[in-house]
Amino acid sequence: MTAPAGAAGGARGGGPLAGAGPLIDAHAHFYHPRSPRGDWAEVNAARLRAGERIGITYHVASILGSWGASSPVYFPSPADVTAGNDAMYAICEREWRRVRAYVTVNPNHTAHAVAEIARGAARGAVGVKLAASRRADDPLLDPVCEAAARHGFPVLHHVWQHRTREWPSQEISDGADLAALARRHPGVTFILAHIGGGGDYMHTFPAIADAPNVVVDVSGSGVDRGMLDEAVLRLGVERILWGSDVTMETGLAKLMGFEAIRLAAERMALIRAGNALRIFPAGSFPEAATAAAGAAR
Repeated sequence: MTAPAGAAGGARGGGPLAGAGPLIDAHAHFYHPRSPRGDWAEVNAARLRAGERIGITYHVASILGSWGASSPVYFPSPADVTAGNDAMYAICEREWRRVRAYVTVNPNHTAHAVAEIARGAARGAVGVKLAASRRADDPLLDPVCEAAARHGFPVLHHVWQHRTREWPSQEISDGADLAALARRHPGVTFILAHIGGGGDYMHTFPAIADAPNVVVDVSGSGVDRGMLDEAVLRLGVERILWGSDVTMETGLAKLMGFEAIRLAAERMALIRAGNALRIFPAGSFPEAATAAAGAAR
């Protein structure tokens, strides 16, 4: 979870690797002591260190329960959900200048999920994270989305780019599933996770074309040539967010990819931060908002 090995000197000597201007990572993760990773603290520190080198202004992050240590990753118990969220809020309090939190919920425990969203709002969270705990078009997600709407939270949903079969230990969704949910909740913005995270992203774009409240993040380890061009062509820059998930180096590669396709600076600014400033609650990213306002003047 670090920037390319040869780039560190450039970050110190020539400015951020991603260039100047605000940059919001809309899809980030951290770990905590109850996760299976004994090196959790080092991994968290590496993310923040790489973020400095890349030039990330804010990491918008979640912790998925115990990451499988005491309940399944995609089906975390209420106790693990609460513990993971508490650990995430603690990171935000320590790193308040550069980290924001999603409230992670498991919609299979509806009352707990709704209560966690209210609790997260009181703790300064800025969005809701839904993993592969229930298919996106399931009515069980409706109370979660209604709670998100009450707080003005976007919902980041784990998505497989074209669902062709079932997979064990998760209930996967694709763009068509998320679009069905988005149509039922037109007042909520849904972030379709990691178009570079596996599967056929070319299936995703037409699946969500007529669901304007669905935006995509470009995270994931895939950096296929043509992926970014097609996202811009089929969705427009107003529906694209930058994010890295757990592979920050491929997130950086996608920023370079946008430069390679000669995306105009004002359009690139929307992907880097402008769209996030629009869809997250007002005041979530003050430093980025100030910088964007200055650039607009």
